[in-house]
Amino acid sequence: MAVRERLSKLSELALRNRREGLTKVLAAAREVLRGSLMERYLTCGNPDCKCARGERHGPVWYLSVTLDQSHRAGCTVPGDQVEQVRRWIENYHQVKENLEKISDINRELMRRLKAKNKKGRTRNNEPSGQGNEDGVSPVLQPYG
Repeated sequence: MAVRERLSKLSELALRNRREGLTKVLAAAREVLRGSLMERYLTCGNPDCKCARGERHGPVWYLSVTLDQSHRAGCTVPGDQVEQVRRWIENYHQVKENLEKISDINRELMRRLKAKNKKGRTRNNEPSGQGNEDGVSPVLQPYG
């Protein structure tokens, strides 16, 4: 909440620049993975195996993804891919965080546009003619 409150103190130029910087970071979105990586140790059921005496097999790495409230998907992850999967999961969290920041900036820009339009209305209650030929306000367009 404190971050959102601070956005109101920034200039429109600063907000647009911040948004552009965040969108550039999103370029690596092809290397994201949503899910949880779990390390598991298993027993095979053979009574003569070491796992029957408590020394389980593993680690076996498992990726679990919640699809909705009652469905999950998952798969085992080969040991040589564990670090890559960890990076992709971390990238997912970073992309999600950056999308939230972009959304906060856009909400602030929209709030300002609404306030500006409210002040710019004529006596006949008509819009003040803000926006470009596409009808998009320059406040919401990228800078540059």
